Amino acid sequence: MEIIDAHHHFWRYTPKEYPWIGDAMRSVRRDFLPAELERDMRTASIAGVVSVQARQTLKETRWLLELAQEHKFIRGVVGWVPLTEPGVAGILEELQAASAGLRGVRHVLQDEPDDRFMLREDFNRGVSTLQRLGLAYDILILERHLPHAIEFVDRHPNQRFVLDHLAKPRIQEGSMEPWRTLIRELARRPHVCCKVSGIVTEADLVSWTEAQLRPYFDVVLEAFGPSRLMFGSDWPVCLTACDYPRWLTLVQSWIQPLSAGERGRILGETAVEAYRL
Repeated sequence: MEIIDAHHHFWRYTPKEYPWIGDAMRSVRRDFLPAELERDMRTASIAGVVSVQARQTLKETRWLLELAQEHKFIRGVVGWVPLTEPGVAGILEELQAASAGLRGVRHVLQDEPDDRFMLREDFNRGVSTLQRLGLAYDILILERHLPHAIEFVDRHPNQRFVLDHLAKPRIQEGSMEPWRTLIRELARRPHVCCKVSGIVTEADLVSWTEAQLRPYFDVVLEAFGPSRLMFGSDWPVCLTACDYPRWLTLVQSWIQPLSAGERGRILGETAVEAYRL
């Protein structure tokens, strides 16, 4: 079974360009580049990865595409483009012409001052170009954005969507609602997949336990089913709480009772399908 990590980042760290890497994450205030990821991948027996944007700049998107051309283990890139700009279709076509690596687009919706940003008409016009170009859209939100996300994906019934990090439930508080109800509602849309990623850093970085995380996984497994879940490490962000092999081993223990085919979906095949790797 070939394992695909559907979510990780690269960066050359500077405080100005990565202000979101706060004091609690000081251990990852340094460069993270392909050579280091490849070492961690070998330790965890990962075959390939999807690189996801960490800055909202075209410069970073082009850099990630260059890395994908240089390193075959990078199977695809989820980049950032200015979706609200009228010329975004041309930008996307130019990026696709320059590299076959572009597989999706993401905007950091969770940081927008307006919780309804994803419902703006200019933003939705930009998203509407993605289906024509064969690109997925990654939804990066917090629990409070879920009602808007449901309305958002309903506007694009033929677009492939991937929800990042289970919409970041409030694990540190031990809160299940309204996240559980809203996740179940979102999962009723068959054109939405979900990444099993990023939840270890929603718990306490030092004292988290498997027992705290497991109920959130169980909810998305029941809601989306194995065919619409995909494994992601969120490396190197995950390193603030958990090393790469430990996170993979934890997810593998959760899915062990499933059939071989269902485990294969979560560990790679869903990502291959969603991103057309």
